[in-house]
Amino acid sequence: MSRFEDPCIVTCSISGAVANREQCPAIPYTPEEYAAEAKRAVDEGASMIHIHARAPDGVPSYEVEDFRAITEAIQGAVDDVVINYSTGAIGIPIQKRIEYLRELKPDVAALNMGSMNYAKYSSKRKDFVFKTVFENSFDTIIEFVTAMNELGIRPEHECFDSGHVANLDPLLDMGLLSAPLQVSCVMGVTGGIRPTPKNLAHMAEQVPDGEGSNWGVIGISRGQWALIAAAAALGGNVRAGLEDNFYLPDGEMARSNGDLIAKAREIVENAGRRAATVAEARELLGV
Repeated sequence: MSRFEDPCIVTCSISGAVANREQCPAIPYTPEEYAAEAKRAVDEGASMIHIHARAPDGVPSYEVEDFRAITEAIQGAVDDVVINYSTGAIGIPIQKRIEYLRELKPDVAALNMGSMNYAKYSSKRKDFVFKTVFENSFDTIIEFVTAMNELGIRPEHECFDSGHVANLDPLLDMGLLSAPLQVSCVMGVTGGIRPTPKNLAHMAEQVPDGEGSNWGVIGISRGQWALIAAAAALGGNVRAGLEDNFYLPDGEMARSNGDLIAKAREIVENAGRRAATVAEARELLGV
């Protein structure tokens, strides 16, 4: 199969909710900055933009109006792109997170597929930078997926370990999910699966069979480049962006999301594939 027959969906995780400009000056805060970063990413081959909202001062936001302003700015800056909202949060009520889905109806929304320890550890400090429990019970998952089904939003199943992939099984049996599934293997978070190509292959093998189902990788920190290469070679989709990693493979800090997406696209092309167009991504994802 030539690369022209095997497109890869390249997603840009444009900002995230944890890092700030003291860590990376390119992280966008205002809607206009989000729009400029989205255009750089789309110009380099991204077909989907994953959005964590922020207020214009950079503080993470779960307010409808901040999601609206960012989304409208992005849509005004690019011809077309698949819009994907984050729904993950700690200490934010479920209904507040569903509210912005209900009001704005993005194409796709992330659906975290299991509870877990979620942490960042520093070997230099011999201590955790932070540590918490990320609650995603079956009750929470079902509440989110029921709302997404009612709103016509396709879930992106974020799986931090192979057991999270198995959590798809009862939802499929209940008829709450339908193909094509979109499964993202999140790797590199302390508390989740170790970020190795072998583990990625293992997780990809666990994705339930279904007509046109997709899987991809979300690699956290600098190890993401090996994971992107592995996903591209194995037929998966890929994600890059300032939420996940600030650094290019040579150790240079990215000047923009466009720098990271350009490198991800290059890796995909080196694997004999190409970045999917937005129209192809919509067809593959069923949106």
